[in-house]
Amino acid sequence: MIATSVESNPTRNASNAMIFAIVMIAAVVPALLMTGPVVAGQLAAELNMTPSSIGLLFMSENGAMSMATIPALFWLSRFNLKTVSLLCAVIFIFANLASMLADSSSSLIITRIVSGLAGGSLMVICMTSAAALPKPDQAYGLWVFGQLVLGAIGLAILPSLFESFGLKAFFLLMAILMVLCVPLTRFLPETAPNKNQSSTTFFGGISRHAVMGLLAILLFYISLMGVWTFIGSIGATAGITGQTSGNILAIATLFGIAGAGVATLLGGRSRFTWLLIVGYGLMIASIALLFSPDSTNFSVAAFSFKFAWTFSLPFILATLAKFDTNGQVMNFSNLVIGGGLAIGPMITGFIIDTFGGFGVALSYALIVAFASLLLILILQPKTK
Repeated sequence: MIATSVESNPTRNASNAMIFAIVMIAAVVPALLMTGPVVAGQLAAELNMTPSSIGLLFMSENGAMSMATIPALFWLSRFNLKTVSLLCAVIFIFANLASMLADSSSSLIITRIVSGLAGGSLMVICMTSAAALPKPDQAYGLWVFGQLVLGAIGLAILPSLFESFGLKAFFLLMAILMVLCVPLTRFLPETAPNKNQSSTTFFGGISRHAVMGLLAILLFYISLMGVWTFIGSIGATAGITGQTSGNILAIATLFGIAGAGVATLLGGRSRFTWLLIVGYGLMIASIALLFSPDSTNFSVAAFSFKFAWTFSLPFILATLAKFDTNGQVMNFSNLVIGGGLAIGPMITGFIIDTFGGFGVALSYALIVAFASLLLILILQPKTK
């Protein structure tokens, strides 16, 4: 018994070190997206970028992060992940330093694409590494938690930094944070997980169950991004001022952090069906409240929606991780999430323009969220 306990401690310490590395690296990579509102304002003020140019920049970086999935199909199972993560971290650092020198929107977009490709590759490694841990749901809970906390800190401190140092302060800060993360790459695994593959697999060892899980994630993001993108506009139709709406959504960020934190505390189970039902149920109820968006309903909907979003996501990703035989499933999840981020607002915007008002768009979001729930419940282990 003593020998077993002694042997288990190094394993536990190694897992904790890996989780710490995953959370820190994965928090820095999407920092531009998490602090988008204040960075967008500074881009307009300092570089005179138009809204379309700002949108193109964010789309370029987010798209590059998603498209990093494609080359990862080749290198994920062939190269040492510690080495790849170190290389990508260095590229990310230099891309952010180069962004400090950009004096036009076109040159900045180029550096952000390079940063996005490097960051997306790091995100693939982080998500794949988390899938191989004993309790992936807890790892993904901390993964979301770290991103939200760093984003909240950035939203709080960046305005004052911009006043003193300008836009360069953001890119320098990103480079410094990644420099601090470089030593953590040694805690990442050398190889992607290699589990026994089932006979019902498609290309890359991806099973039909994994495809269902990827579709569930895509629908989840399409629904939530369609609602979250236009939630301020929904509030405006009820006479809620922009300032009030902004304050409510800022507070909602704290509920998002709480959702990820609660998911982490409740994680570590072999089954989390009821947790998924609670999370999705809260999300669906929040969307339903927006059909009558008075000030009370709007506030409750925003708070509960953000909580449900970050609470559910770790368990969705952990469900998908169970079907990952070689790291490629979690690699594809990076692409699917990026697709949902882009497709959700586009489809919802089209529905709003076509039908007028938000009723049809909210009904669509409800149906998509419910379809995602059904798919993810099908993938849960059956109770014996």
